[in-house]
Amino acid sequence: MTAPLNHSAPINVEVALGDRAYDIVIGRNVLGTLGERIAKLRPGARTAIVTDRTVAQHWLAKTEAVLDAAGVAHQRIVVGEGESSKTYAGLAEVSEALIAAKIERNDLVIALGGGVVGDLAGFAASILRRGVDFVQVPTSLLAQVDSSVGGKTGINSPQGKNLLGAFHQPVLVIADTAVLDTLSPRQFRAGYAEVAKYGALGDEAFFAWLEANHAEIVGGGPAREHAIATSCRAKAAIVARDERENGERALLNLGHTFGHALEAATGFSDRLFHGEGVAIGMVLAARFSAERGMMPEADAIRLQRHLADVGLPTRLQDIAGFAQEGLADADALLALMAQDKKVKRGRLTFILMEGIGHAVIANDVEPAPVRDFLARQLARAS
Repeated sequence: MTAPLNHSAPINVEVALGDRAYDIVIGRNVLGTLGERIAKLRPGARTAIVTDRTVAQHWLAKTEAVLDAAGVAHQRIVVGEGESSKTYAGLAEVSEALIAAKIERNDLVIALGGGVVGDLAGFAASILRRGVDFVQVPTSLLAQVDSSVGGKTGINSPQGKNLLGAFHQPVLVIADTAVLDTLSPRQFRAGYAEVAKYGALGDEAFFAWLEANHAEIVGGGPAREHAIATSCRAKAAIVARDERENGERALLNLGHTFGHALEAATGFSDRLFHGEGVAIGMVLAARFSAERGMMPEADAIRLQRHLADVGLPTRLQDIAGFAQEGLADADALLALMAQDKKVKRGRLTFILMEGIGHAVIANDVEPAPVRDFLARQLARAS
């Protein structure tokens, strides 16, 4: 845990799913190996690169050059940035472009981008010709440690986040940590929330290491690779045991039930990035757990302090336009939470905490206590 990776030593983390197992390749400049890896994995396959306009400016030309060098045929599909592309219209746009590119079942879709591109391209691949394989090349910290691993793909509905999608595992993940150098500080911090999540939900020692090393992670030192690899190992192990979230994998949603509701309330806009919603959601989950007597209040304060030290929002009033209707209304937020994917027969399922490193699945949480808790949090924020 205390020995960080060396910049010069890429590491493979296997997602052990039998004959569908795949590697996550982590390290600086591993994007340069993409072409040769695809040529070996799928000899003769044609590819379509799905990316967004911002990522295309930085990394599309290099990706195409790497594919050219390995003799891998490719076409490009460029979409708009942000959650606005993760819609019915965005799915139609990408799907039609893949059909026009004549991508067949033995070909590959390459998702070059952050979580939005990975979710959108992966979902389009899952339904194209009833299933085409795809490769994840995540270009954000959040995507490298979370959304690119585990096969969750999908789009948003106006009624909630990720309500339409499919489990569709990639065949390869290339997590080049050098591409993170082009992220804005806010984008990087948003991804860090998902790194902290792994410590908070199941590894107190890793959380303590993050508290001591977050400055080097943000600064781009070797601790960054170590944090990403540790996060990927944690997620890969859980996915291998519970691929379709019938049990343990739900723990990975720590902070997400609250966070997704806040994202929906802000219109899936840049007022609140996904990772920022998760950060606030984790703090709310910890405080709700503490109020229920499940965890020490000191642990909830510790979690909030660490996220704030990194520069993440941790309070409702940290959200831009907090006082707008729908965000500062407990009943409206509860209604959005009721659309969460983890709702079963109308009952809310929460990921709560018994302490740092000890998350638990809480089934059948009654809505009334949640509504009262939100009302108290909103009253403190006003």
